[in-house]
Amino acid sequence: MYVAHLVLTDFRSYDHVDLALAAGPSLFVGQNGQGKTNLVEAIGYVASMGSHRVASDGPLIRAGTGQAVISTAVVRDGRTQQVELEINPGRANRARLNAHPTRPRETLGTLRTVLFAPEDLALVKGDPEQRRRFLDDLLVARQPRWSAARSDYDKILKQRNALLKSARTAPDRSAVLASLPAWNEHLATAGAHLLYARLRLLRDLAPHVAQAYDQVSAGAGGAHATYRSSLDPDIAEPIAAGQVPTVEELTAATHARFAQVAQAEADRGLTLVGPHRDDVELELGDLPAKGYASHGESWSFALALRLAAYQLLRHDLGTDPVLVLDDVFAELDTGRRERLAALIEDCEQVLVTAAVPADIPQGLVGPRFEVTRAAVSAITVPQESAS
Repeated sequence: MYVAHLVLTDFRSYDHVDLALAAGPSLFVGQNGQGKTNLVEAIGYVASMGSHRVASDGPLIRAGTGQAVISTAVVRDGRTQQVELEINPGRANRARLNAHPTRPRETLGTLRTVLFAPEDLALVKGDPEQRRRFLDDLLVARQPRWSAARSDYDKILKQRNALLKSARTAPDRSAVLASLPAWNEHLATAGAHLLYARLRLLRDLAPHVAQAYDQVSAGAGGAHATYRSSLDPDIAEPIAAGQVPTVEELTAATHARFAQVAQAEADRGLTLVGPHRDDVELELGDLPAKGYASHGESWSFALALRLAAYQLLRHDLGTDPVLVLDDVFAELDTGRRERLAALIEDCEQVLVTAAVPADIPQGLVGPRFEVTRAAVSAITVPQESAS
């Protein structure tokens, strides 16, 4: 799978860009603030219907305009599909797939990407929300139907929280909470399905994480990930033996926890149980990576998570997703740079951004583009300089 063509109109800093791409590495070089990341952000948006940098669509629209358009041609197994997305903040976004109007969500799966960016250090050092999002985004990349499931869970959670919050200050709390059992049922069902999917995903992903960390860290090894659920911190322990609790078991466990925390939820006006309260504990050896791993080890772990996601998608899809490395080589020491370059040399398409040519490992050779003031131009690199 690779992106053969990218056209942007009023996206971020670009009024218009029309870019032909090819399989293999493509290298985008330019100083910070010139628009390199905007290009790969647009490609990631087509794959996920979201940005890795911002939570809303507003910042994606060029200042002074009302909408942005992203158009891509995606080649898979010799077949080309056209995806066009119209981003309309405050209004419904629109999409076309092979020139036919469709819902934006229906285009998910046409393009799959795995993006590694400096922000990924937060996967190791940041809050649980970062690691939950990593799993959920990978769920959608693996099976696009999980986009709707995530959205449904979030809507139910929001409504249940609103009920708990209103009951907290109501003169007759019991009357307001009379409808809570129905919301418990909805949230327990939706949450159990999402938790089940996450546990299965982590079961499949974990061996790839361990292998990727070993490769990136030159044999240091010892990386593993454990799911910590708000239902029971040890509910995921059977994963080590390849087993995952059933949806029915997880639903029953959720109802049991609702009963245990009922008073606390009523007092705080907040849902205290569910996938939105969970975490993935990353460990090196017997110690948690967060707080104990060195800076280099943390980078290796973050990179291992992305490489593991790539290998899992490659296995599932029977084709390579597009790998995006956004200004990451500058963050890695020489050894990690060269090992990463060696690991990705067989990827079908790799998009690399860098502030200066010296940040790009010598083994990554391909078309090179200069990005200056939101303008992209192909540049010719002498063969001896590129090798």
